[in-house]
Amino acid sequence: MTTIAVKCGRIRVDDKMVHTSYVVQSSQKISHFLHRHEPPVLAGDVLVLQNEADILTVYKPASVPVHPCGQYRKNTVVGILQAEHGLAPLYPVHRLDRLVSGLLIFAKSADKADFLRQQVEARLLQKEYIAKVIGVFPEKEVVIDANICYNAREGRSFVEINGSCIDKAFKGKTACTKFTRINTNGKYSLVSCKLVTGRTHQIRVHLQCAGHPIANDMLYLSEDVPSRSANGVGADRAASGTCKPPMSNSHKDDSFAEDSASEEFSIDPMCTNCPNLPPKGYDEDEEGIWLHCVRYSGPGWCYECPFPDWAHLC
Repeated sequence: MTTIAVKCGRIRVDDKMVHTSYVVQSSQKISHFLHRHEPPVLAGDVLVLQNEADILTVYKPASVPVHPCGQYRKNTVVGILQAEHGLAPLYPVHRLDRLVSGLLIFAKSADKADFLRQQVEARLLQKEYIAKVIGVFPEKEVVIDANICYNAREGRSFVEINGSCIDKAFKGKTACTKFTRINTNGKYSLVSCKLVTGRTHQIRVHLQCAGHPIANDMLYLSEDVPSRSANGVGADRAASGTCKPPMSNSHKDDSFAEDSASEEFSIDPMCTNCPNLPPKGYDEDEEGIWLHCVRYSGPGWCYECPFPDWAHLC
């Protein structure tokens, strides 16, 4: 593989093609160009709700990250808005997790973005989430005031128990969330979630602490999740091995849905099966054969709820 990459010019020395017998000298720079497949996202449209002179408000569908991160570059809200609507540059005022759908506010200038962020930090702008949880949530308002520890290595948060986290190396941060039941069908409940603080995975772990985890949140449905760092996979992938989201009868035989939910997307250094077809709105000269974006239509995680994801921002 390395020999082929050198001959194809994917491995270069000081930005120049070299022979496979070339001996690298001290202080020379070696570059390895990779053909990256972005993980697919659901093909729901990023809807432009209001386009003003200095502010843009859009609806973000589930599964799409807000901005380039990790393996995502074009399959992001920012990338899609630029390619399909010609809207750029954009500055996110706040973010939503990749699996969360809801309203997003972008500024069209750095100064306006800083101004709006200050309003968010001063709590002049409020965010409210809606989550589908397991069980009959209490009818009265529930306030969870429990410190949260976040283990970045494992990609999970934990609630402090008796003043200490499960992992003694981590110290919890104050966290408070207010929950109000919207309705219930006896098996699941729709719950309004209002953040008093903003910690990583706060709503998810506080709902788990309350005994009503989000219905299809594999990472927090069970407290016994295998170590992602030990297995070398993502946190959600590790959790999927022991906990699967509930599926309706109409999807039990849908192998595509299961495969797409658990597939681990990797970088293929020598891809021969990817069509050299840039998606609509992208510069072919810019990407060439190095990037192929995919957006596909498919079922979300949740099969019995009006929302296609595990949480929704109103």
